[in-house]
Amino acid sequence: MNAFFHTLGITDAWQLIAATVVFLVLPGAGTFCILTCAGKAGLRGGFASVLGVMLGDAVLMFLAAIGVAALLTANPLVFKGVQYLGAAYLAFLGCKLLFAKKNGGAGTASEIASGGNFTRGFLVTLVNPKSIIFYMAFFPLFIDPAVHRGSLTFLAMGAIISSCTLIYGSLLVLLGNTAAKRLGQNRRIAAFASRAAGIFLIGFGIKLTTN
Repeated sequence: MNAFFHTLGITDAWQLIAATVVFLVLPGAGTFCILTCAGKAGLRGGFASVLGVMLGDAVLMFLAAIGVAALLTANPLVFKGVQYLGAAYLAFLGCKLLFAKKNGGAGTASEIASGGNFTRGFLVTLVNPKSIIFYMAFFPLFIDPAVHRGSLTFLAMGAIISSCTLIYGSLLVLLGNTAAKRLGQNRRIAAFASRAAGIFLIGFGIKLTTN
């Protein structure tokens, strides 16, 4: 699998999947939105919100890809510097998670109360101003400039991330929002998950800078 995706310009597909999964399982606006829609509107509402979240992510990934592609084309040396900045940004996010006192990710989901479930999922994703910055830092970490294939590389990365989102979102809907809500409200479990993800991101950022 890695060999195939490397021909598309992706350095390590398994690391990309692992990092994406870590970000997905952290309680955030998208997770709470999917749980809320599933709880109020059942399976149909839950899956509609999942598709909305995926479309919002696709828009943000497209905007980030334009910026990253421009850097890669204009100056490969600058792009290399962006890769190191991206690794540092992941380590910074890891430190924030490691030392965070509490999670406030549910606020955005509850603030968007109008519109259909699909619209809610879409808007909840778009109103997060940090998302595009995250993708700008995330994409360069997995691109090999030597075999980069332009739009095809970004499409492959987007497909991997969207597939992970679809699987995770579907599990949230199918496993039932009651158990998931209880898990999210357990502060000890949430705090442990947040710190574990923080340690992973810090180590991941360090590993990328030493490759």
